[in-house]
Amino acid sequence: MNLRGIVAVSGRPGLFKLIGQNKAGYVLEGLDAQKLKIVANISNTKLASLEDITIYGEDEELKLVDVLGNIVATKTAVPDAKADGNTLRKFFIEVAPNHDQEKVYASDMKKILTWYNLLKDLPLFTEAAPGTEEESAKVEEKVDVKPKAAPKAKPANAKAPTSKTSAPAKKANMTSKKGV
Repeated sequence: MNLRGIVAVSGRPGLFKLIGQNKAGYVLEGLDAQKLKIVANISNTKLASLEDITIYGEDEELKLVDVLGNIVATKTAVPDAKADGNTLRKFFIEVAPNHDQEKVYASDMKKILTWYNLLKDLPLFTEAAPGTEEESAKVEEKVDVKPKAAPKAKPANAKAPTSKTSAPAKKANMTSKKGV
């Protein structure tokens, strides 16, 4: 699962794909049906990459990517994001068994299921994350082993580039003072 470049923006619903950055802010494209492009101001907008989001756990924090992978692999039906808290809690005990039940609220579970529903139909959700074994195996298969061309020889009469080793000396600003 490759979630690189997918971000949640503070104060805005939904998920966005990070397209680029300019001096005014981040250029983002919405992942929902509207596909609107926005520029999020750098100074007052917080972006959270889905790769970096973690969920409170009893022993250690759980990565969102792993929880989403467990949701994909689950044999039971995924509940609606608007389901009641008890239904969501039972589902999350199955897909994230070590989550801290006191710190992970129903609103957090609803948000994760909403994100899952946005991402499940996208091709990036089925891709392997960069750096995984699957990805490196694919790269090795695609590598073409061609001998590199030998570097071209420089002509014998070509001058070597020169570099200045010392900066030009500054002129001293000397003024003479006459005694009064």
